[in-house]
Amino acid sequence: MGQMKTRKRVFTILYNIKKDIILPMTDVVPMAKKVYPAAEASCSGKYTVWMKSLVFHSNGCTVYDSNGDIVYRVDNYDKKGATQVNLMDLRGTLVCSIHKKLLAFGRWDVYRCNGSDSDCTRQQQKTKKKPWFEVKTSYKMMITGRVASCQVTTIGSQKYCIHRICSKTSGFMIFNMKNGHIVANAKQKQTCSGILLGKDVLRLDVEGDIDHSLIMAFVTVFALVCGTI
Repeated sequence: MGQMKTRKRVFTILYNIKKDIILPMTDVVPMAKKVYPAAEASCSGKYTVWMKSLVFHSNGCTVYDSNGDIVYRVDNYDKKGATQVNLMDLRGTLVCSIHKKLLAFGRWDVYRCNGSDSDCTRQQQKTKKKPWFEVKTSYKMMITGRVASCQVTTIGSQKYCIHRICSKTSGFMIFNMKNGHIVANAKQKQTCSGILLGKDVLRLDVEGDIDHSLIMAFVTVFALVCGTI
């Protein structure tokens, strides 16, 4: 009975996501060949993030573009809050590998990848390359269990902050700490008819002049830190 309810909820959410972001067409035109993005994503910068893996009995998240196509996904077969998680595109190509530092409180290293999981691991061991970016939360947040924000430092020493908008919601924003500009904003998704899809379904708006795969990696790490996936 529990599995039937879960599957019914999955079907309902998928239906509402598709219904909400696919607009009706009055004319029938030939479909152009689709190009599924890897490092770069939809130019529109509008996404739907569902904090749920499409693989049953698995943790993770699924990201849809403005056309309703899956562009990024995380399938975590382990328990929530795993120490290593991979962000992939639709074709299963690794975008990045996320590692939790076991001997440091609230710290994560994220490595950019090109290829399979084994290829990415070999590249890290062989070249000992620096992480794509590092994520750090404060010790106070670790004690209280309330993650309000995380600081992100990239290879080029660019600093970002991921800040939860309100403790009672799942929404958050990502801003550049140097100039204060908001580069991405996530809030609970609402359909055109005004129905909220649940706290695990977010609308994510990303600025066009930033690497969208970088933002997706930020979102994934923040979900791990908060224990969402």
